[in-house]
Amino acid sequence: MMEEAIATYREEASELLAELETSLLDLEETPEDNDLINRVFRAMHTIKGSGAMFGFDEIASFTHEVETVFDMVRNGKMTVTKRLLDLTLKSRDHISYLLSCPLGEAVDRSDGDEIIAGLRQLVPQIELPQKGSTEVPAINLPTVSEDELANESTWRIRFRPVSNILMCGTNPISLINELRGLGTAHVVAQFDEIPPLEEIVGENCYIYWDIILTTTRGEDAIKDVFIFVEDDCEIKIELIDKSGLIDKDEGYKKLGDILVERGDLSPVEMQKVLMLQKRFGELLVEQGLVSPEKVQSALIEQQHVKSVRKERSETPPQEAAASIRVPAERLDQLINLVGEMVTVQAHLSQVSMAGGDATFISISEEVERLTNELRDTALNIRMLPIGSTFSKFKRLVRDLSSELGKEIEMETFGAETELDKTVIEKLNDPLVHIIRNCIDHGIEMPEARKAAGKPSHGTVYLGAEHSGDSVLVTIRDDGAGLDRDRIRAKAIERGLLSATAEVPDKEIYAQIFAPGFSTAEKVTSVSGRGVGMDVVKRGIDGLRGSIGVDSVRGTGTTITLKIPLTLAIIDSLLVKIGKDHFVLPLASVEECVELTREDVTNSHGRNLANVRGAIIPYIPLREHFGMTVDRPDIEQIVIADLHGSKVGFVVDHVVGEHQTVIKSLGKMYRDVKGVSGATILGDGTVALILDMGVLLQAVDKLENN
Repeated sequence: MMEEAIATYREEASELLAELETSLLDLEETPEDNDLINRVFRAMHTIKGSGAMFGFDEIASFTHEVETVFDMVRNGKMTVTKRLLDLTLKSRDHISYLLSCPLGEAVDRSDGDEIIAGLRQLVPQIELPQKGSTEVPAINLPTVSEDELANESTWRIRFRPVSNILMCGTNPISLINELRGLGTAHVVAQFDEIPPLEEIVGENCYIYWDIILTTTRGEDAIKDVFIFVEDDCEIKIELIDKSGLIDKDEGYKKLGDILVERGDLSPVEMQKVLMLQKRFGELLVEQGLVSPEKVQSALIEQQHVKSVRKERSETPPQEAAASIRVPAERLDQLINLVGEMVTVQAHLSQVSMAGGDATFISISEEVERLTNELRDTALNIRMLPIGSTFSKFKRLVRDLSSELGKEIEMETFGAETELDKTVIEKLNDPLVHIIRNCIDHGIEMPEARKAAGKPSHGTVYLGAEHSGDSVLVTIRDDGAGLDRDRIRAKAIERGLLSATAEVPDKEIYAQIFAPGFSTAEKVTSVSGRGVGMDVVKRGIDGLRGSIGVDSVRGTGTTITLKIPLTLAIIDSLLVKIGKDHFVLPLASVEECVELTREDVTNSHGRNLANVRGAIIPYIPLREHFGMTVDRPDIEQIVIADLHGSKVGFVVDHVVGEHQTVIKSLGKMYRDVKGVSGATILGDGTVALILDMGVLLQAVDKLENN
């Protein structure tokens, strides 16, 4: 069980480190943003507290010292500077390193010691905690001025810890004592949930607490106390009074009102007891409706608020969003099962239609509807905003621009655009290579930019937007742009292009994705070996996506990636050649037209079709795959839009739209050009999924040779 808890901590800490990095980079742009400062502090506080709980003492010790510095920032004793952010980002990297080390083994502390020394130089006048200490420093509140008194608030807190909180390494009394340090507090323990003696488990906690706290620190300070137990414990925080508006002759709520408000007593029960005309608290205890401890707690709240003479200013509690953490493997298994369900449903529909039984057909249609809803719901579960990937690249741009001596900013848009988590994971490496090339080759040095009439700082834009069942990811820079002539000369030198061939700019720019292709005069630590863009091309091809490049010399370059929303199930067009079925992704298909023998004769041996006055080239798939079955009198051309150009694919028959569950090919067939996978049809036969982009490239290469 402890191993599972440690694995969970590592996973949650990694998420917190990602959030920490994003907050620090945002803080660099708006250093006065108190919300961002608090987010940084809370992330550090949670990593430290949970680390100490699960035995990550090195993380707790190191993070505590960094957290203390940000506590000074939070309290206005320090300001956010570039040096502080540099050291904190290095701290984030060091915590990540400590997190990856096996628990209990020796670690390299040199980087951590250097970071702490740097932090101490920033705050020489303030004594930082001793190295190795994991205790939270005591909070000494200053003398409260009249202005601060006007901001003093009273909070009602119910802290009901999870029963096994002691087994998790947390002492609830320490949390309550930390609350006491925030201001004036009255604490009442509640014992009504303690079971009979024979049912008590010695390691469990059955007590919960009501705390009435008056403080100038605000709700965030209260939440910070519970920050690393809030997911497992019931914590209710309510603002019950705020100073500054109270009429000195006005009293506080009555005892019954407080108990009803807390949920300890119903209004009906309160009215029933009031009818007895006795002291309310005594009657409640006599009736057995409320325990003496709860009456005592309500009385203390009443007296506490009366003593500070404040006016009621309630804020209704916000319900926490319900969520659970599910291992990615279980989601993958769910998607696989849904895929099998889609295949079975297709078989059921086929059999029901063949049988002609109206009742059977009705049941089949209902199963189809439910299967479609299940498929959409399961796929949506795996959808994540692509902004979780974008945030990583701000750090990349910051570090590389500093290394190269350039001034570069990064702007993002469409961060809320959602993609399948598997697609996002596989998109990370291609984006890294593209952005590195934008920084190294695209953006000029500040002096060169000024000479060209540009601002000294360059900008890399990264964004995403939905386009049908795909997502368009755009990476754009305002740098020097691609050198068309230089790329063409290099491609001719390597035999990729003919010296006499007239090719459009897009095809010339596409040469940068060839293996080993580079126009860099020297190899740097960032780029120049001709590996990066080849990796990009293979990565995007593996996602069944496409790449488009557009560039204007002296203005900048735009690279557009078209990526499918999911890799599991796609909408497709089912076609036949002879007795064999094939699948074409529907996202690229625009229309289907007939191709007669007369049309073939009129083209004089060229694979061109006249579609409403437009000449469209086509690929006869029967000939491309070497199929010798008889050709029908009327064939079909499936016209697709590939990289902005219309291309036709000739088949015998178009069956119709199809929900395709993608199955990977075996090892023997993985390198077959033009085939990206397979699917199982309702009757159990296999249909190959065609990669139209690769087919087009293969045909173009044959024609050029």
